[in-house]
Amino acid sequence: MKRIILLSILVLSVFSAKAQNNETNDTDFKKNELKINGLYLILGAFEGTFERILNEESAIGISLFLPIDSDVKDDIDYYISPYYRMYFGKKHAAGFFVEGFGMLNSAREDSNFFSIGNKKTDFALGLGVGGKWITKRGFLAELNFGVGRNLFNTKENGNEIIGKGGITIGYRF
Repeated sequence: MKRIILLSILVLSVFSAKAQNNETNDTDFKKNELKINGLYLILGAFEGTFERILNEESAIGISLFLPIDSDVKDDIDYYISPYYRMYFGKKHAAGFFVEGFGMLNSAREDSNFFSIGNKKTDFALGLGVGGKWITKRGFLAELNFGVGRNLFNTKENGNEIIGKGGITIGYRF
């Protein structure tokens, strides 16, 4: 009788260890991404993004936008945009997502024929949606769009609504 109980405990502990091992494998995936916005490159600006995956359904990240073309420099100096995303796909941190973001931005005031306008720095809050697709080797593609509203200096420069979006490619490591 003692042998049966001892054998039962041993078998149950093996199954328990196997279950714990499977749980650690589910959370053992690559958690960092570097991305570049191809759409903005075509339009004359650079946007690079770093994203850190928190778990299989959420991530945080930060984007940096810098104009390259002089036409873009006339409208916006830069923006830095941290964000938080919730993913609704079957893969880890992939598929359809919604995001909340902040954006520290510097843009030119509305100008007219008689004045060029000054640069104003502002902070915006916004929401976005998109989708992310990832290969088994870690290469990814992303489509996203978001809108927000500047919180300060809106009466002076008239830039109340801000937007961001892109066709992004990158790598998860």
